[in-house]
Amino acid sequence: MGEKDRLFTETHEWFSVESDVATLGLTDYAQGELGDIVFVELPEAGRSLAAGDVLTTVESVKSVSELYAPVEGEIIEGNAALEDDPSVINSDPYGKGWIAKLKLAPGTDVSRFMTTEQYETHIKG
Repeated sequence: MGEKDRLFTETHEWFSVESDVATLGLTDYAQGELGDIVFVELPEAGRSLAAGDVLTTVESVKSVSELYAPVEGEIIEGNAALEDDPSVINSDPYGKGWIAKLKLAPGTDVSRFMTTEQYETHIKG
């Protein structure tokens, strides 16, 4: 998945879709606003989420923030590497800093989400 394949939410989550699995994370902009990330509560595999449900919480030196599921689905994996080193979200938010993988609900429509270019305009706005 290249950077151009990512989709973005107004609440600063990103995700990419391969087949019926979405990999989700926190945008580079959001991690920069939060500062050093010191803890991530990994989402529990097997939990079903509706779009807009709280996916997890991320704690930084500045605050605790909730991340939201952009789409409906079931959590299939949390990024266990973040338990040992949550700062990977700061150093590689679109790569090794992914937070969760979600099996998409059948018929999920992702056309309403922002492209990379649209998101860049959104954060400058």
